[in-house]
Amino acid sequence: MASFNVDRAEPAPRGGPPGFGAAAVDIGSTIGAEHLGGTLFEVPPGEKATPYHWEAAQEEWLVVLSGTPTVRTPEGEEELAPGDLVVFPAGPEGAHQVRNASAAPCRFLMFSNRAPINAIHYPDSAKTAVRTPWGRSNFPDAAATGYWEGE
Repeated sequence: MASFNVDRAEPAPRGGPPGFGAAAVDIGSTIGAEHLGGTLFEVPPGEKATPYHWEAAQEEWLVVLSGTPTVRTPEGEEELAPGDLVVFPAGPEGAHQVRNASAAPCRFLMFSNRAPINAIHYPDSAKTAVRTPWGRSNFPDAAATGYWEGE
C-alpha cells in the first residue's frame, strides 16, 4: 500500500511567472490512484496557485490545511481558514483561483475526479485547454499558447 503524509511532504516549485509562485506535489500519482486526483499546494504570501479557471469535466474540492487562502469565484472573493472545505463544480459556475493575501504561507489540498477527456477554460486570458490521454491539446501548434501565457 502506498501512502502520502501531507505534514512531511515538501512541494516543489512549479516554475510559474511572477505572481504564481506556488509549490505543489501530485498526490494521486504518488499513491497510485486511478479514479481520483489530488495535489498538495503550498502558496507563499502574495502568490497565486493557478490562473482563474473552470473545468468542463472535473469537479474539484479544496481542503485548507494551514494559513488563510483567499478563493476567487464568480460570486467574489472569500478568505478560508484551516479545516474549511469547498467544492468547485464542473462548468463555469465552478470557476476559481486560490491566492495567498496573508503574511504567512498557506497549504491546501485539491482533489478531483480524473476525467480522461477534459476542457479547461481560463476566462482572464480567454483561452481553453483540451486534455486527452493522447495529448494536451488538439489545436494546431501555431494556435497553441503556453499554460502561463496571458496570465
